[in-house]
Amino acid sequence: MNEYINDIMNIVTHEQGETKVAEVISDQILIGNVEDGLQLMGDLYYQGYDKIILYETNITPDFFDLKTRLAGEILQKFSNYRLQLVIIGEFSKYPGKSIRDFIYESNKGKIVNFLPTIAAARDKLFH
Repeated sequence: MNEYINDIMNIVTHEQGETKVAEVISDQILIGNVEDGLQLMGDLYYQGYDKIILYETNITPDFFDLKTRLAGEILQKFSNYRLQLVIIGEFSKYPGKSIRDFIYESNKGKIVNFLPTIAAARDKLFH
């Protein structure tokens, strides 16, 4: 893994049966663009993780402005690789029907979900 990324984040591993989930913990923004998302996804995938938990605070606020198309581009990568992702946060603070609809539609699927707590994320990823 990129040494810089290693220095600014910790990985907590959650395992159940054959499923291995990476909970990424950092006090910094880890995903500022599509390349950052791909790098993180690839690094964790090659460490044997099936699923990833990220916190909203580790993703650039631009991600939640759908006009930037950043969310769509990053989440498409996760979808292409079928790597399940849960983003934990308080999403009601983002204004606009578009982002609410985007989160609602994402939560209907299995690949990318936006949830409020680590308990909800673990429940989703292990059931």
